[in-house]
Amino acid sequence: MSRRSLRTGEHPDWCAGGHRCGLGEHRADPVVAEVRGLGRALLTRVRATDGREHAEVTLTVALSDAEPYARVQLGGLLADLNTVMRRVTRASRQPRR
Repeated sequence: MSRRSLRTGEHPDWCAGGHRCGLGEHRADPVVAEVRGLGRALLTRVRATDGREHAEVTLTVALSDAEPYARVQLGGLLADLNTVMRRVTRASRQPRR
């Protein structure tokens, strides 16, 4: 299923419009997932000026006060983000013919 192209001034159904939408880009209202005391994630759907869509993710995570533990946390976070990005992009690949 392909996305329909939009005419000038037209917005996708999911677009929040207003100040979030400018310079030919469309942005949804962010979805917030929060775990009190641990962190939160904001997920925003975006359609760029070239028509391609992507998810913009902003992640805030509480780190340990102890530097060695904070570094371990960051290493684990990078590994987990790598796994998530591979899983999500694998799901979006077109089937081969």
